Amino acid sequence: MKELSKLIPESLKEETSTPETTKTIPSRYNGKNVAEIEKEEKTTPKGKEINSSESGKKSNAKGYDFHECVTSLNKKGKEQFGDHFIINPADYEIVFKLLVFAIKDTASAARFNINLSKGILLSGPVGCGKTTLMSLLNNFIHQPNRHVMKSSREVSFEFIQDGYEVIHKYSRNSFNRKGENTWPRIYCFDDLGTENSLKYYGNECNVMAEILLSRYDLFVQKKMLTHITTNLSASEIEDMYGNRVRSRMREMFNLVSFDKNTNDKRS
Repeated sequence: MKELSKLIPESLKEETSTPETTKTIPSRYNGKNVAEIEKEEKTTPKGKEINSSESGKKSNAKGYDFHECVTSLNKKGKEQFGDHFIINPADYEIVFKLLVFAIKDTASAARFNINLSKGILLSGPVGCGKTTLMSLLNNFIHQPNRHVMKSSREVSFEFIQDGYEVIHKYSRNSFNRKGENTWPRIYCFDDLGTENSLKYYGNECNVMAEILLSRYDLFVQKKMLTHITTNLSASEIEDMYGNRVRSRMREMFNLVSFDKNTNDKRS
């Protein structure tokens, strides 16, 4: 069993009454700013690094090491998004929960109330890094279970062009096939809430609501997972998509949230 053994604070190894949101992830990076971390990463010898080709393996006998996970994410982030990229220490708890989900660490998942049979709903303010983290997370996920990033706005544009077949594309036709084997295709619908309700031949349709409702049915029947990033609150989701969608989302997703005061990393 894979376990992020060094990701779990000693305080979490015993039952306490401390609220989950106040617990932090200890590491040699805590209390250091971004410049100090970058300098240390350049000068400190590393252990074996986890990369995409080794994502299903342990980095050492004790399991995944948090330092190596952060180092790997920073390396991949720089390759994908530019040399300015670095994981902010303030985001370590978010990163921890996402990694626990990605590597299927059952012990840590139980402790943090993460259901490995559900998807991830990653919420937070604009520019906090939701899309970036979900993109990088694929490096730690076994190939058949990796998700396809899809902008919710792009889905709505597809609907304008192709109509209701788009709903089927992302629901009942959302399966991978290899020979005689089929398995559900996992999507991460990015920036849920940035799309608008649209009309197709005069008929108005809340496209993402219909897709989520359809994928919920397939989640129940076929264990089809879905991930979402959004800056909407729970009440805003209900206002935009209705109580029926919000109710089903509770069953479909593990909620992982950035603090509402998280700074825009683009600025």
